[in-house]
Amino acid sequence: MQNPYEVLGIQPTATDDEVKAAYRELAKKYHPDNYENNPLSDLAEEKMQEINEAYDAIIRMRRQGGSAKGQSGHHTGGTSRYTDIRNLIRTGRTIDAEALLDGIPAPSRDAEWYFLKGSVLYKKGWLEEAYSHISTAARMDPTNAEYQQAMNRLEMQRRTGGYRVSPMSQGGCSACDVCNGLICADCCCECMGGDLIRCC
Repeated sequence: MQNPYEVLGIQPTATDDEVKAAYRELAKKYHPDNYENNPLSDLAEEKMQEINEAYDAIIRMRRQGGSAKGQSGHHTGGTSRYTDIRNLIRTGRTIDAEALLDGIPAPSRDAEWYFLKGSVLYKKGWLEEAYSHISTAARMDPTNAEYQQAMNRLEMQRRTGGYRVSPMSQGGCSACDVCNGLICADCCCECMGGDLIRCC
């Protein structure tokens, strides 16, 4: 593999925050979704794999050498890709966490990836998808107590009726969509000199 710093387009003196920023920018640029039905999709996937490997290599080197620098320039222990994503989820930055997760190519997605993706979906309120991902993580790593506890919690929500699915997974629309449709229809009717009941 070529120099990981060159892959990310940064200098070895870059801070941890600069490394993360370079990784995120490249991950967005080469995300597989950007190349669907595109002859360059295979090339983009290879590039994404290379970016992930470079980022992991830098983090691993810094952790082992203890030379990682934070934003202030003080030395820190360095973190893995998943630790960064966990921190984003914990601080409510689910969009950033999901962008990083989605930038990881399918062949590299392990049990922790499925758990964290499920955690993001849970925070978004999409419990059907969250359950699917977290149960996949629990199947892939059945000895992991964190995954099992999360799956048990979701199963409890299903049993007690606190279980909600996203409109996309139902293939239909939500109550909000229905209300918005009625409000829109009412406005249209009023503009034409009537009200919703007369128009219908």
